[in-house]
Amino acid sequence: MALVNPHGKEKKLKPLLLEGDERKEELERAKTLTQVRMSSRETGDLIMLGIGGFTPLEGFMGYDDWKGVCDEMKMADGTFWPIPITLSTTKGQADSIKEGEDVALVDEESGEIMGIMTVKEKYTIDKEHECKQVFRTTDMEHPGVAKVMAQGDVNLAGPVKVLSEGRFPTDFKGIYMRPAETRKAFEEKGWSTVAAFQTRNPMHRSHEYLTKIAIEICDGVFIHMLLGKLKPGDIPADVRQRAIDALIENYYVKDTIMVGGYPLDMRYAGPREALLHAVFRQNYGCSHLIVGRDHAGVGDYYGPFDAQKIFDEIPADALETKPLKIDWTFYCYKCDGMASMRTCPHGKEDRLILSGTKLRKMLSEGEEVPDKFSRPEVLKILREYYEGLTEKVEIKMHKYAEGE
Repeated sequence: MALVNPHGKEKKLKPLLLEGDERKEELERAKTLTQVRMSSRETGDLIMLGIGGFTPLEGFMGYDDWKGVCDEMKMADGTFWPIPITLSTTKGQADSIKEGEDVALVDEESGEIMGIMTVKEKYTIDKEHECKQVFRTTDMEHPGVAKVMAQGDVNLAGPVKVLSEGRFPTDFKGIYMRPAETRKAFEEKGWSTVAAFQTRNPMHRSHEYLTKIAIEICDGVFIHMLLGKLKPGDIPADVRQRAIDALIENYYVKDTIMVGGYPLDMRYAGPREALLHAVFRQNYGCSHLIVGRDHAGVGDYYGPFDAQKIFDEIPADALETKPLKIDWTFYCYKCDGMASMRTCPHGKEDRLILSGTKLRKMLSEGEEVPDKFSRPEVLKILREYYEGLTEKVEIKMHKYAEGE
């Protein structure tokens, strides 16, 4: 059996990253062009366009694609896509750029020229409408909503040539991977069915349980770590990587797990982001996406299993990558092991509900962590991280983290 096809009608990866002499020439030309500064989220999106993670997109979306994606989760040509991939700027800058003009795309934090875009369209959007459709809320406390509302007043659209992957290949050497590289690695391992496990947290016992269920079903599991920006209180990627490596070394059968990282920021869009995760995991070669409780959620904006339900609401042929839906998992003292709502008959008083938020809160406040919550090798790494922090991080709990 072969791996799943890349997303889109052509069924082949479409990386937009230039290399060699062509890249050098375009980089020199980019230095002479009007510069459009990109937010961290936009830079991550551009890099995903570059490496083929956002196949079959050819650049940042125009108005028709933006509206179709917001309202119907499909682009103007009918391609399934759940979240708009857009680039914005100020009205003043947009007025000075002519349609058909090439502009240099620059990361606002590093100042690095990341790509060139041919501006085919300039348009304004109803930001609140995007937030209602994508995040199901316009509450400015929602980190995804806050980012959309802070965008520039005008979106620029058009095809891109990507010139750089930024800091990711150097800062995350050995873990940052392009879709072509993961596909090659899966094939070399003889895997045709691969379950992706999305994580922005170190893995506790519940995560371990989810991935081991997937190992029983698929040839292997790809732990795919987010390497972009998080919200305050989340744990940095290098600490997560060390914790995950310690877990794999001590608690998994050799060659059943592969770890990689990707360059996006979290949007915290819950159900819609779960679909986006499935889209680009298909490009990475994964046949399944593990979808557990409150996937890509934040606070209490989404129901605990809304991200599973949304897969039943899209056309059957929208994605080749399918969800592995797994119920609420926990440690049951009466079962004497990990269990789920589907397998454990006991009451709430017998269950230790596990959540990344709860674990971070306990560690940040120096509380004793129950030994069934996380493996000792993982806890040692995380305790060292929290003990080394100079400022205390306040972590807010939400009802699903408490198991209500």
